Amino acid sequence: MAATEAATPTALTPSATTRRNATLRGLVQTSWWKVILVFGALIGLWYGAAKHYADKGLGYLVPYPHDVFHAMFIDSETRHDLLVSLWRSTEVALTGLAIAIVIGVVWAVLMAQARWVEQSLYPYAVVLQCIPILALVPMIGALAGYEFKSRVIVTVMISLFPMVSNTLFGLQATDQGQRELFQLRGASAWTRLQKLQIPAALPNIFVGLRTAAGLSVIGSIVGDQFFQRGNGGLGVLIQVDVSRLLGPETYAAILTASLLGVVVFLLFGLLGKLAIGRWYSFR
Repeated sequence: MAATEAATPTALTPSATTRRNATLRGLVQTSWWKVILVFGALIGLWYGAAKHYADKGLGYLVPYPHDVFHAMFIDSETRHDLLVSLWRSTEVALTGLAIAIVIGVVWAVLMAQARWVEQSLYPYAVVLQCIPILALVPMIGALAGYEFKSRVIVTVMISLFPMVSNTLFGLQATDQGQRELFQLRGASAWTRLQKLQIPAALPNIFVGLRTAAGLSVIGSIVGDQFFQRGNGGLGVLIQVDVSRLLGPETYAAILTASLLGVVVFLLFGLLGKLAIGRWYSFR
């Protein structure tokens, strides 16, 4: 009898897997219908604005969404130009991001070793963040030329600070009790950094990585706007389309650049979940 009574609740109660799957389905359904609703509202506003400017004879300023869709996916010539420019901008963005990651992590690790090192180096990171890139364009062009290398330098300058600041914050936010435990065990600074500080700083490092990834795409577009020699990317394509008053093509290039930024951002978010998702809540 006791066994029957004990078994009855188990038979009637849904398993943990079933409850978890139901919760995930509810979250996905709730999120998607809200996203679709907002997307539909934005498309409606876009059509309204496009009609307003079309009635004024300025349709190239705000083209209809279906014209932009046609330029992105149907028009073979425009699609080819977008794909070629997208590849060039991606190459610049990923190259600059890789350099920014290495410099940013090394810079932050050095500052985390001692307070006087941080006080000596951190102000330069802030200055780098505040420098107007446009003011440095002539000097960058004169020193590095006006092609791929200059675009990468601009990308590094724009995306570096989030890596430095987030990595430094993560390294310094290590639990004080754990630090003291490592000291009591006679661990060296390298062991403490490798076994304690870097693992504890991973969530902040990946937050900085996602931010820097998005900024690297902006940097590649900005570099194109400034340095228009060599193989131009999406920034050059946007300028050419604007100068020719090609509204749908211009918006198609802008949307492609935005989608590139979103994809890179989501990619590094996924890498963060795969790397630290078991131990930390990472969005």
